[in-house]
Amino acid sequence: MKRVIVLFLHVILIVASGCGDPVQERRSPETGFIGPGHPIQESWNVRISLTESGVKRGAIEAGHGAEYRVNSGSEHHLDRGIRLTLFDINGYTTTTITANKAVIHDNQDIEAEGNVIITSRGTTVIKTEYVKRTSNDHMIRSDRFVTITKKDETIRGEGFESDQTLKKYRIFRGSGEGFIKQ
Repeated sequence: MKRVIVLFLHVILIVASGCGDPVQERRSPETGFIGPGHPIQESWNVRISLTESGVKRGAIEAGHGAEYRVNSGSEHHLDRGIRLTLFDINGYTTTTITANKAVIHDNQDIEAEGNVIITSRGTTVIKTEYVKRTSNDHMIRSDRFVTITKKDETIRGEGFESDQTLKKYRIFRGSGEGFIKQ
């Protein structure tokens, strides 16, 4: 009988030592272990809206996202299938960019990398390995090999720049094929 009572007292002491007043013990999250190269937060099935003066100008979807501290701001690193949809001022879809991964900077510049495919209203298709969409001038640029396919032409080159609707574009060191209607 003594043995049972002693064991019972040990159990009570162990349980009581783990309890405390939750009001007095409020602590801020411990983030001291977060260092360079480690995300400050992560999310899955991410949807981010890009706005300009309160107007939705884009939407990004990704399977996974992680936010990192850089300098005085942060970057959002997205992966597992990226889909960036850009809208015109009236809210209509103008351009879609898909890629393996992307980085969104504080100023809403977006870099996409890995099997990048850009389509505009289904008529122009651009394929490359890297693009950057700058938010201040709404331009899409790449310094990598690129293939631009339209209805009757295919153009290849080393780098390009375009407005985000792909209506006006320049290709650098280009070559291509086209069909001439007679």
